[in-house]
Amino acid sequence: MKPSCPSRIKLIFPLFLVVFFLTGCWDRTEINDLALITGAGIDQKDEKTIELSVLVFIPKGTAGGQSGLGGGGGAGGAASQTLVHSAEGSTIADAMSKLQQKLPRHIFWGHSEVFIIHQDVAKDGIRDKIDFIMRHPQLRERSYVFVSKEKAKDILKLTPPLERDLTEVLEELADFKMGIEVTVKDLAQMLSGPSRTAALPWIKRLPKEEKQTSAFIVGTAVFKNDKMLGHINDSVTRGVLWLRNEIELAVVTVTPKEAKEGQVSLNLLRAHTELIPKIENGQWKMTIKAVTEDDVVHNGTNLDVSNPETTKMLEQELKNDIERSMKSALNQLQKDMNADIIGFAQAFRRKYPKEWKKAKKRWDTIFPEVEVSFDIRAYVRRPGMVTTPAGLPEDEVKKK
Repeated sequence: MKPSCPSRIKLIFPLFLVVFFLTGCWDRTEINDLALITGAGIDQKDEKTIELSVLVFIPKGTAGGQSGLGGGGGAGGAASQTLVHSAEGSTIADAMSKLQQKLPRHIFWGHSEVFIIHQDVAKDGIRDKIDFIMRHPQLRERSYVFVSKEKAKDILKLTPPLERDLTEVLEELADFKMGIEVTVKDLAQMLSGPSRTAALPWIKRLPKEEKQTSAFIVGTAVFKNDKMLGHINDSVTRGVLWLRNEIELAVVTVTPKEAKEGQVSLNLLRAHTELIPKIENGQWKMTIKAVTEDDVVHNGTNLDVSNPETTKMLEQELKNDIERSMKSALNQLQKDMNADIIGFAQAFRRKYPKEWKKAKKRWDTIFPEVEVSFDIRAYVRRPGMVTTPAGLPEDEVKKK
């Protein structure tokens, strides 16, 4: 029995409905129509104008017929596959629209990994810049943020010898924890946190070698109420990393008093730092509790590092070095800058919410007076592949 006409319509109608909702490629965007942004820099042109510079990656084939995604700074490599474009405006959005007018391709921000802010912009205030980046649908909140002494535009133009472009260099340095690691999201959270402070990695241009050079992290820029107060050097930054429980790569070199000469270097294996707040008789106190485990990687002394007494002495030297590093950082942050970038306010707020609610408006006067004590434990786990100093006659090795 054949199906009736209404029955046929019922069978055919779903097919038409499916075809109606099928998508085609009418609105596709070819990669050749896109300007792929891998990094951006913000400079201050004058009091009312900023300059937005972008590093554009050009996907194209090389002379060997390979894809243009690889590195290399020579001809046909990264040098010919990236370019920097700039535009001025009263805001980032204004500069971005003018930048689009200069480019024959549609600007695509989905690959942007790095934002570089010039120190003049940082000193003037960055809240509106961060708001734009967080609000824009294409800009990535996981992008890393840096502050530079040199113009951000000039930093973007650097041609590193090992990577495709500068943004890859900075991204790798951030991933390696070579300094403070901060994303756009982290920065927004810090500026809206209880202490209203933030820290960003401070970068500098490497000395030029032939035609290629790069940038590296040399310290930390310190912010308060979204404006840069100043920066601290790499040595003090290490103490900040200890205090923030962010230390991952570290080699500590000590000079043992028991040795005739030479030094011992220890490589960090694991570390953990905890902030323990306490309010007692109206006095705000903080105990820094830290634990570190290290290996001996260099012994330039006459000491036998496998000797338990020597190990105990090295652990004490390691403990002293870490404490000195923390005290140096605290001295600058509490006394010189009055900027709590190490999380004291967050720790007090979490443990004493009622007391914090009453005292948060006075934090600028409380923070410099917080009494800090240290509880540091250091352990030397392994002496390395050899126990006695390599190349030293046995009769010259100090066993005890």
